[in-house]
Amino acid sequence: MHTTRRITSLSMAFALFSLLFSSVSFAEDAIYTRLFSSTAVSGYDTVAYFTEGKPVEGDSNYSTEYMGADWHFKNGENLAKFKENPGKYAPQYGGYCAWAVAHNTTAKGDPTQWTIYEGKLYLNYNADIQSKWTADKVNQILLADKNWPGVL
Repeated sequence: MHTTRRITSLSMAFALFSLLFSSVSFAEDAIYTRLFSSTAVSGYDTVAYFTEGKPVEGDSNYSTEYMGADWHFKNGENLAKFKENPGKYAPQYGGYCAWAVAHNTTAKGDPTQWTIYEGKLYLNYNADIQSKWTADKVNQILLADKNWPGVL
């Protein structure tokens, strides 16, 4: 009886483990956020890339929700611009690494590894990946556009 109870407990634990860590559980969100966070672009102000030409950390006092993530901005003016046209300011591929999406996978986008190309913001995983992406960005974008959002 004791052995049967142990086997049943182990079977139930295995079933629960399988359910929690199934491929369905690992489906990516449309907007990249860090583990246990709901903040997009690691809290950086996406409007500032366009207006200041550099990454600027946002302030949670100026924030909004868009596509299930929290977006932070430097000031009320940038928040208003984002609210007016979030598609203009949100990074492509939900802030995931553009090179990774081009290669049919996902990786975090680093807000300090960025490019604006043809009016769109792209993030990459790190400086090495960004240099690979930049060397062939037109083709990388074409590939990523074909893969997005199916890669999720």
